[in-house]
Amino acid sequence: MSITSLRLSVLDQSPVRKGVTATQAIQETIALAQHTENLGYTRFWVAEHHNTTSLAGSTPEVLLANLAAQTHHIRLGSGGVMMPNHSALKVAENFRMLEALAPGRIDLGMGRAPGTDRLTASVLNPANQFKEQDFVEQLADLQDYFHDTATPGTVQERVKAIPKVATVPEMWLLSSSGQSGLFAAHFGMGLSFAHFINPAGGAQAVELYRSRFKPSADMPQPQASVAIFAFCSEDEEQIRRHEALMVHRFLQLERGGSLEPVNYEDIEQEDYTPAELERMNYHRRRMVTGTPAQIKEKLTRLAETYKVDELILITITETFEERLQSYNLIAGQLLSDD
Repeated sequence: MSITSLRLSVLDQSPVRKGVTATQAIQETIALAQHTENLGYTRFWVAEHHNTTSLAGSTPEVLLANLAAQTHHIRLGSGGVMMPNHSALKVAENFRMLEALAPGRIDLGMGRAPGTDRLTASVLNPANQFKEQDFVEQLADLQDYFHDTATPGTVQERVKAIPKVATVPEMWLLSSSGQSGLFAAHFGMGLSFAHFINPAGGAQAVELYRSRFKPSADMPQPQASVAIFAFCSEDEEQIRRHEALMVHRFLQLERGGSLEPVNYEDIEQEDYTPAELERMNYHRRRMVTGTPAQIKEKLTRLAETYKVDELILITITETFEERLQSYNLIAGQLLSDD
């Protein structure tokens, strides 16, 4: 794979940095969408998380409506809508409305996890049974709603998703285990593997998806991407600080506590157990960091390992300026015309 064929996209979780409000975090997401559009990034996806003070993105469909008004050509989507929290009809109507606002620019990325703890998930959708079959049925229902079709005897014969629009969002499944890759292949949807969640087995999952892919009216050929935490700086010390902060965040989650916003000064004297140090080494595989020359080589190698032509980058930093600069530097290495 040549470097010039590699596309870069963004998954933004609207991180709430220390000393910053959730409102400011959302404004930073909007500014980042505009910034990365100008840099030549292909897509800008936003996430769905609940019951956490460190991530402000809880309703991607609402945020996407604003982003559609604030940008011009970059594709916009969810990374993703957590389907157990929603009915298929409501998701279809949300994304048909988004297609009405930005025709041909919308991606519906979907996950089969709730994006939160089980208690919060039960409050979001008291009827949720966390059954795999429910997710499969939702995917089939979505295709019927988007195309105004119905299997005889099903509710789609009588209930239609509005507004009725001419375009259909690109449908993608998000996967960190590979199982959703089989669903994506069956329904003819795209697959984005979450290397930033699980750095093992992804290349095999993507290959299995391609081998099982069944063309659909919306996607005649398989499309796959890989999402990864990424950070680039010309300052080696800044890279070291970033890595230390990221692995600390991962340990926060594993310790069962809340994911509180912290700066490097808050954790630089932290003592870790041998078991935690081992976990930190594992977590470093979930991210790619480096100077511009290093990041170019690392990201290219990752794309070649997965045999994909698109990488989705997630960047969480101490300052917003560092976040913008990281995307600048990576674009300069991989999206330049040289």
